[in-house]
Amino acid sequence: MRHVLIACALAAGLSISIAAIARAQETAAAPAHAEVDAALQQAVAGDWRGAENTARDRYRHPAETLAFFGVKPDQTVIEITPGGGWYAEILAPLLRDKGHYIAAVVDPMAVKEGGSRDYQQKSKSGLEAKFAAAPAQFDRARVVAYDPAAPVFGAPGSADVVLTFRNVHNWRSAGQAEGMFRGFFAVLKPGGVLGVAEHRANGDVGDDDKSGYVGEQQVIAMAEAAGFKLDAKSEVNANPKDTKDYPGGVWTLPPTNKHDAEDNAKYRAIGESDRMTLRFVKP
Repeated sequence: MRHVLIACALAAGLSISIAAIARAQETAAAPAHAEVDAALQQAVAGDWRGAENTARDRYRHPAETLAFFGVKPDQTVIEITPGGGWYAEILAPLLRDKGHYIAAVVDPMAVKEGGSRDYQQKSKSGLEAKFAAAPAQFDRARVVAYDPAAPVFGAPGSADVVLTFRNVHNWRSAGQAEGMFRGFFAVLKPGGVLGVAEHRANGDVGDDDKSGYVGEQQVIAMAEAAGFKLDAKSEVNANPKDTKDYPGGVWTLPPTNKHDAEDNAKYRAIGESDRMTLRFVKP
């Protein structure tokens, strides 16, 4: 299998290492079509990915997660608020030749002046700089800015897949979640997929909850209220070691590690948070 993957990668012109392929093989699940499986393996194994990012694969299972969401190389995929571009390092090269990768970020000018605007500008500029620095992977990636108070992510019915990773708690605490899910529904084609990965609470949490966790049924209810149908759940990103009772909330755990230095070993042993992984479909 490893020799087949290497041959496929060389034919596609992707730069990968044998060690990276082996790493991806350990974490990837077999999607419905072998061709997509190989493309996902190649993108996850790409040696352009930073070492700090690949170290998180064992917690985030990118190949399995994207296969579960049904991402294919010829699709238009919108990732919502991709942060530093952890998934962009996989998605943009995967979609570069046959599809389209779009990073949807908050428009700094749409938020209040001060810390929030500065943070959003720094985030947007950082992602744009990352893309500009690696044209072989990101030259065809697009960055679009949206107003979180009235989010529009593209022309109606223009996307095959919308993905969001660990963002719902932020939208919920800001009172923006309903509008965001409506925006996802609008931009997707009929039959399009919304993929959600989020820190999972043990049950429903209050509107004023500051833990960073959200109830799984709460996320499902938000998506269904926007018109989506729950298609499937996956436990690929589950973590039974996560007790979810930390004074600093989910940010106590890696990769944020908001805890005392003497507790490093304790929280490394837990790993990243327990996460729901949900696939919704637009009827």
